[in-house]
Amino acid sequence: MQTLRSKHTPAFKARVVLEALREDKTSAELAQAFQVHPSQIRRWKAQVKQELVELFGEKREKRDRDQEKLIQELYRQIGQLKVELDWLKKKLDLSPKEKILLVDRQCQAISLTRQAELLGVSRASLYYQPQVNPEDLALMRLIDEQYTRTPFYGSRRLRAVLMRNGHQINRKRVQRLMRLMGLEAIYPKPHLSHRHKDHEIYPYLLRNLPIVRNNQVWGTDITYIRLQKGWLYLVAMMDWFSRYVLSWELSTSLEADFCLRALETALTSRRPEIFNSDQGSQFTSGEFIKKLKQHDICISMDGRGRALDNIFTERLWRSLKYEEVYLKDYESVSAARQGISAYLTFYNQERPHQALGYQTPAEVYGVGI
Repeated sequence: MQTLRSKHTPAFKARVVLEALREDKTSAELAQAFQVHPSQIRRWKAQVKQELVELFGEKREKRDRDQEKLIQELYRQIGQLKVELDWLKKKLDLSPKEKILLVDRQCQAISLTRQAELLGVSRASLYYQPQVNPEDLALMRLIDEQYTRTPFYGSRRLRAVLMRNGHQINRKRVQRLMRLMGLEAIYPKPHLSHRHKDHEIYPYLLRNLPIVRNNQVWGTDITYIRLQKGWLYLVAMMDWFSRYVLSWELSTSLEADFCLRALETALTSRRPEIFNSDQGSQFTSGEFIKKLKQHDICISMDGRGRALDNIFTERLWRSLKYEEVYLKDYESVSAARQGISAYLTFYNQERPHQALGYQTPAEVYGVGI
């Protein structure tokens, strides 16, 4: 029997995209809340961002008018929808999933049974709560911990470790979960970002280069942050000489914009002589490279499969996960943001580093001195 594709209204899509842009929930939580596949949410989000970029392009005035008309029409539809929901809910052309989202569980004037009747859905469907597979989340947590300890393990070795610990799992499932987490078996380091075939790649400039002063070299990388009900991605900009974390950003997806925001924040008062990253599409994107060139910064990129080319940031991730993420086991995006913010402040201001003569990164970088 052929499965019919769900048809979503413009108002529903707008609501989903607005929630996604706020980044208060993970992709898994959004998918669960709206019962839409995470990849569909990412496509809608990317489409809106592209349209916003075009909105402020060469034909800005015309697009402003068109956008204003679209917004007015959207508000008109929402207003009309509210009227229909109040008085003619049986006639709404919505899917059953969309109708369930309209249920007000806090409403005292209309019972849930009556709301179900008005919406034309079964009462039992109001109590169904779709969940991300808890077994997948548990396996992802174990993969994350093992990968942090042994970043050179690929899907075969990770499967072997999981099997030895009593988890019956095949290699394809390990590979699927690794893709979901943004991990790739690059020996010996994980690679959260993948190269875009059309993006320009720059040579690695740091081989045998002594790093002897602040702002000589900055580096960046992305890591996976697990939550109880999903996951996030964290990017950080670090000064290699002092190990000082200049800026950081969290995102629910591996898009380039959160990396660009972190770079712009780091460049507000200082700039490096050399900026080093991996060859991921986030760091080779046109906007990211343009921002570096605007500040006359030399661009360096890790060699493919070279683990030691970005070792300082890798050590930061290891410390962050063992000293903060695994201990706190964040429940939500906001909890993760607060915890990581507090830890990185502690890392910069209070945590002494043996390699720095037991000084803190802030002391070596000269912040507040």
